[in-house]
Amino acid sequence: MRLSRLLIVTLLLFLAALPSLRAQVAGSPYAVVVPVADTSDAQRDQAFATALGQVLTRVAGGQDLRGNAGYGDALGKAASMVRKFQYQRAATGLVLEVEFEPGSVRRLVSKLGVQSAGIKPPVLLLVQGADGHLLDQSALASLAAAAAARGTNVVYPDGNPPDPARLAAADPAALVAVNRQYHTGLVLLGQLRDGGADWTLVSGGQAQRWSGQGASADVLLGDAGNGLVDRLGKQLNVIGAGPSEGKLWVSGLDSAMDYANLVATLQDDPSVRQVQTLGAQNDGVLLYVKASVPISALAANLAAGGHLLLQGEPHAGADANLRWLK
Repeated sequence: MRLSRLLIVTLLLFLAALPSLRAQVAGSPYAVVVPVADTSDAQRDQAFATALGQVLTRVAGGQDLRGNAGYGDALGKAASMVRKFQYQRAATGLVLEVEFEPGSVRRLVSKLGVQSAGIKPPVLLLVQGADGHLLDQSALASLAAAAAARGTNVVYPDGNPPDPARLAAADPAALVAVNRQYHTGLVLLGQLRDGGADWTLVSGGQAQRWSGQGASADVLLGDAGNGLVDRLGKQLNVIGAGPSEGKLWVSGLDSAMDYANLVATLQDDPSVRQVQTLGAQNDGVLLYVKASVPISALAANLAAGGHLLLQGEPHAGADANLRWLK
């Protein structure tokens, strides 16, 4: 069967089924949904290139790779890394869902000369409209699209959403619940009002706040998506020129199992090269860590990554501090 005929059959089948787009791509950093004008070869190839650019940013931990040598050539060969794709209808028109082969993407990121701090977790969106009710994912489409275009995934609350006030106050129990339910330490809280909005980004228990103005809700939400990525980038996308080393203090360890889980978490992080225990006191442990990122950036990434860790209080002799959550 010729490719053009296969595309038509695929299009008809999936337009008839109309499954949920976000349900299929949620949780995979290698899958992207991009808008297309039609099913032509030119549109499909452009969509593949756009999708690969977003995926590369995700897998590189949010870094902007556009200035790296070989980036443009890589986008031109995006089709060779596609694992599967399908056309679907969305509220905004025709879209193409693209999933790339993970190993090929990771090899490309390495070839582009990137030292990744690891794939960032998704951001949980808890945005209230002017009436105080949480907005659903269709209402937040412009925010999600702006974030996705720059390599940041989002997730939405289920039928029993967490309390925004408790999260804004960095309540440990609320943060633990988000870690376990959504596997992230990143939450964007928003409150729309007439002509403006107030935003709070909670990352690993630390809050950043800002306000925005716009002529419409879509403008406000789109600006918020870009503001979210900008702030995450400044906090989490800190890449060192070479290996960094330092001392990390972690408190809240009540058992040998807590300690073992902490060490396993550190060893599983792609930016960590070496971990060594230097000492312990009460419920805390002092670790020597060698990593591809500065120790403060490593701590921020771990706290944001859904690992039951929060950034902790300063401790004598430590370059960065974390608290293990129960």
